[in-house]
Amino acid sequence: MQQLQDLRVSRIITLSSPRALKAKLPVTEHIADTVCSARREVEDILTGRDSRMLVIVGPCSIHDMKAARDYAMKLVSLRKELEDRFCIIMRVYFEKPRTTIGWKGFINDPHLNDTYDIEHGLYHARKLLIEINEMGLPTGTEFLDPISPQYVADLISWAAIGARTIESQTHRQMASGLSMPVGFKNSTDGRLQVAVDAIRSAMHQHSFLGIDQEGHSSVITTKGNPYGHLVLRGGADRPNYDAESIRTAEIQLEKAELARYLIVDCSHANSGKKFENQIKVWEDILDQKKSGNRSIAGVMIESNICSGSQPFPVDPGTLRYGVSITDECVSWDETDRMLRGGADFMRSLRS
Repeated sequence: MQQLQDLRVSRIITLSSPRALKAKLPVTEHIADTVCSARREVEDILTGRDSRMLVIVGPCSIHDMKAARDYAMKLVSLRKELEDRFCIIMRVYFEKPRTTIGWKGFINDPHLNDTYDIEHGLYHARKLLIEINEMGLPTGTEFLDPISPQYVADLISWAAIGARTIESQTHRQMASGLSMPVGFKNSTDGRLQVAVDAIRSAMHQHSFLGIDQEGHSSVITTKGNPYGHLVLRGGADRPNYDAESIRTAEIQLEKAELARYLIVDCSHANSGKKFENQIKVWEDILDQKKSGNRSIAGVMIESNICSGSQPFPVDPGTLRYGVSITDECVSWDETDRMLRGGADFMRSLRS
């Protein structure tokens, strides 16, 4: 008999089940309060019940646990200080979509050396999320693999479906069952309609193949996610954060009978992937808020301890501390100035 399967598979490694990992790294009542409270805050902002702005800020990707913890310690203080104007959530991204090839993120390759120790990646990703939420700082992430949410989604207060997976039926179905609000980015070529379609799809019930908490193949039936929303990240080498682009997005959301609230990504095509341009996007958004815009519910900012990025792959031992190995980030000092200045600006609009 000829071999009919696994012709191009070199190895299969069995992982711990989601339930087993959660037993090793359980959620405390305090952590549950952090996650649930932040989810409610985000829901209220996205429905207009809360007038604050949502700010999802943090490294483009997590690759250094110590740097991520140090960043979180700084951000949690700022969250508490500015909570009258902003709902701040730390961006904690463990999975990175690649246009062709490249490092796929901490969960896939935590040692940065192509060993793909996913068991280690899942364990330490969950451990970091527990530590950050224990500080009282909620977390947000992009879900790329449809299996990984079973291991970490109970610790996430806001999630994203990225520009490269926005047309995927698998990701729309997954989003329909996620327990937190989900932002859908416009496609890499700048089209909004695919994200609008994804929001509508995720609002409805779906049944699909997945895994349960024991890791068994299962039929998952969802209820639908009522808190899907649009994230503008630019596309086709042009931004879409300006007032005209925002109005275009509002019109498309209205035509689809969706809520007009949306989030603007200050990075990616909106910044031309240059960290210094994120500040320009942020200032433009504040000006639009001053002019009376009510649809911009929040922003995303790629931020790290130090600004810019560094080449990768290289020997992990030579990497500079607190510098992104994926997209360029603004530094912590720049982030602090941006958010403090923005909070003062937002307070002045009320006075």
